[in-house]
Amino acid sequence: MKKIKAVIFDWAGTTVDFGCMAPVQAFVEVFKQYGIEPTMEEVRKPMGMLKIDHIRTMLKMDRIRDLWIDKYGKEPTEEDAQALYGIFEEKLLSILPDYSDPKPGVVEMVNRLRRHGYKIGSTTGYNDKMMEIVVPAAKEKGYEPDVWFSPDSTGQKGRPWPYMIFRNMEALEIKKVNRVLKVGDTISDIKEGRNAGVWSAAIVVGSSEMGLSLQEYEALSQEEKDRLCRETADRFVEAGADKVFYTIQDLEEFLLG
Repeated sequence: MKKIKAVIFDWAGTTVDFGCMAPVQAFVEVFKQYGIEPTMEEVRKPMGMLKIDHIRTMLKMDRIRDLWIDKYGKEPTEEDAQALYGIFEEKLLSILPDYSDPKPGVVEMVNRLRRHGYKIGSTTGYNDKMMEIVVPAAKEKGYEPDVWFSPDSTGQKGRPWPYMIFRNMEALEIKKVNRVLKVGDTISDIKEGRNAGVWSAAIVVGSSEMGLSLQEYEALSQEEKDRLCRETADRFVEAGADKVFYTIQDLEEFLLG
């Protein structure tokens, strides 16, 4: 990699909310309200997308679509997706303040990167209304990127569209895509980075792709942790990640040596 000038982080699962638990909880509750219980795999697969796109994607999954037809006698429609989203947003907004803690090591890492001249950007699958809760809550606990952009700033073209990254580059005054490292915790994050032409990296521990809370992760044996990390890292590599870091500290060491 050439000299990186800006690191653009995702939010939930990457820098805050270990395991990306807030949206998962809200998605599960919304579908249950409609009499359909999604699996964790179904909930996690579209993670990182704009949230309405996430719901649309889940409704197109074979098992969920079939259950919907059994229950309602018709295929799910865009109106159904919008109704689900309305409930989802309300649920998520109510729990977000409890899921905005920076992940272990994030505050220290960002402070060190800044001292070494790196610019810190961010993109998210949350909308502006959600970020108005997350950003101040994270700032109170010491984490604040230089800029952030949600899909509200790009005409609702969230991941895997690359436009939030371009908005970051414009705001941070970065001319060349090969001076930017995008860091996330989902396959959608990797695709966003790839589509923008920037370096694309993933964080494994605490990621949505791994799908464990901090308590669940810490309860594992070292052998189980190692196996899960390897399996998660392999999925990121398959998705096209240029680099995969197990922890935030590994990323810091890579950038600062």
